[in-house]
Amino acid sequence: MRFTELLDIVGDQPVFTSALLRAGDVDPVDLASQLSRWVASDKLLRLRRGVYAVAAPYRRHDPHPFEVANALVRPSYVSLESALAFHGLIPEAVFATSSVTTARPGTFETSLGRFDFRHIAPPLLFGFAEERLAGGPNRTALVARPEKALLDLVYLRPGADRAAFLSELRLDRLEGIDAERLKDYAERTGKPKLIRAARAITEMAAGASSEWVEL
Repeated sequence: MRFTELLDIVGDQPVFTSALLRAGDVDPVDLASQLSRWVASDKLLRLRRGVYAVAAPYRRHDPHPFEVANALVRPSYVSLESALAFHGLIPEAVFATSSVTTARPGTFETSLGRFDFRHIAPPLLFGFAEERLAGGPNRTALVARPEKALLDLVYLRPGADRAAFLSELRLDRLEGIDAERLKDYAERTGKPKLIRAARAITEMAAGASSEWVEL
């Protein structure tokens, strides 16, 4: 396979897996050797075993961190502080892309950034949507809805259902939280901790809304 053929196969995908190239009569050993040569010649970036990105200046556009995160570990979706910043609930100074997954947790330090993956139980893998990203109409990634990002954060942090912890988050735009969805998500998990947190967040949102009306 020539590199131009690879670019045609990959198309606009900023990150791809070696499985994409195995269709048809392809020798996996030859393919692995070819990929290694392209990495050595700085035509490809190896992000982890079997996951690659086209290196600049050969790629058609720069990968969005959320696209990279979705490709690195499957199944997964962007959540926690990264999703909260995406939805405008916290400032955007997030220095790593955080995701949740039912697979093994881990951190990947790559030339495209740092990507953290936290483990959640399989029944909690819900509450996300395909969100459009900056850079074009076809740029999308799976991202937690704001309500689920908050619940994922509470689930993974000890004592995060306390009002003090929730206040320390200094959440913005709480009026954008769907209280009914937050309640439904929390009850769906069956976790008392998350149900308590949902109640506290709803009360905080109601208080913030009252202050806004008074102003």
